[in-house]
This record gives sequence, structure tokens and C-alpha cells, in this order.
Amino acid sequence: MINDFVMIQRHFPRNEDLRIYFICDVHYGAQEHMDTAWSEFLASVQNDPNAYLILGGDLLNNGIKTSVSNCYRETVRPMQAKREMAAMLKPLRDKILCAVSGNHERRNKDVDDDPMYDIMAKLDLEDVYRENMAFLKVQIGNKNMNGQKNPTYMLCVTHGAGGGALSGGVINRNERFGYALDGADALLVGHSHKPMISSPGKIAIDAHNNRVTIKPFKVIVGTSWLDYGGYAVQKMLLPTTHVLEPIVLYGKHKKIKASM
Repeated sequence: MINDFVMIQRHFPRNEDLRIYFICDVHYGAQEHMDTAWSEFLASVQNDPNAYLILGGDLLNNGIKTSVSNCYRETVRPMQAKREMAAMLKPLRDKILCAVSGNHERRNKDVDDDPMYDIMAKLDLEDVYRENMAFLKVQIGNKNMNGQKNPTYMLCVTHGAGGGALSGGVINRNERFGYALDGADALLVGHSHKPMISSPGKIAIDAHNNRVTIKPFKVIVGTSWLDYGGYAVQKMLLPTTHVLEPIVLYGKHKKIKASM
């Protein structure tokens, strides 16, 4: 596997806006998985030439005996689940910008297996897979006639961990980590199943130009593809809504649009 800190670079020569869908917590194989919504989404992306995917982990439920979920209630056995997920993503292979594993795929300690890596290997996309965190550089356009550079975006992607029962705990944990990422335009995380966006800022000290400015960055928490029930009800977790909107990277000037 390639080291997490090796940057993934993607260049789009045309000055077009990119619509990027951050996909995490699909939990394919769980009884609560939203099969119809998932299938309809994949079809819509396939028909959108400017739509791309970032895969943020937990694409599979992948329940085993040591999991908190009941492995005997899986609708698809783990081996078959990764094959079917690879088949579902194959038509969208060229739209996948990067991918990381989630905790439901990290069964290494128990069974020395990472089905997320296997899926990416099946798609021949090991070069854009990272085990824990991906640093994705997206460049749009080429130099203009006057030498002006077109937008470059730096996105950091990780599945996430911990959080809290309420939204405040989730956003606090993720914003705190975001402050450690100097130069990041956005931090994309999943895990909590609580879709949300925040826009904190950092004080940027530019010694070269003798300026002090506020540099904003976005924290984007992805949605899940699960109906409420099962483990969530058993553990008295709060229900959340399924909300999916693309992250828009503008092609003619630097701006990130993210909404819920």
C-alpha cells in the first residue's frame, strides 16, 4: 500500500466546475442499507460528465463475529459484498478521485483483510487508495494567456473516528483536527452518520508579504446510506437524515461550494 502522506494529484485541463460527491458509510450488506437510493445515485453519477466520487470508507458493513453489529444478520457475506461493490463501481471507475478505508473495512487485527483495498485493486486504482488518510490535490485548467494560474484545491479525506451522540461533539472533534492541516481547503470525514458542514478559519501570517489574513477552510461530514433501525435503535443512537449534495469546485476562480 502507498504511504498516506504521498499526495494524490488530479488535473482537469478544462475550466469547468467539478461536482464531487463524498461517499461514505454506505454499509452495503447491512439490513438497513438503502438499496434503491444507492442504485439510483450510481446511475445518476454515470450520466453526469462533470460528477466525480471521493470514497470515504465503510462502503461495506462487513460484519464479523467481533463486530458490534450482528454478523448473522448480514444480507451479503463479506467476500461476496466486496465483489458486488467492485462491480457496482466499475462503470464509475474513471470518476473515482481517491479512496480511504473505514472502520468497518479495517478488520486487519482479526482477519488480516481490508476489503476496501481489495475493491480498489479490483478496479486497478491502488494508486489513489490510502489506508488512513488521503491528501488530494485537484488542479483545474492550464495557465491562461497572461500567465495567471487557474484554481488548485487541497482536500484531506479520512473516515473519521469517535465523535459523540450529539452533532456538537462531532463537529468539535473534526474542526479540532482540521486546525492541524495547514494548507487544506477542506477536510472530508464520515463515520458519525451526521451530515453537516462548518466553515472555521485560521489566522494566516504571511511574513513574505507582511500580511495577516483569515484563511477559511471547510469541514464536511458525509451522510450515511442507512435507514434508521437495528444497531442504532438498540444503542439508542439518534436518527439522522440522508442528505447528499455535491461539493462544487469552481473552475474559473477558486471557490468551494458545499451545502446540505
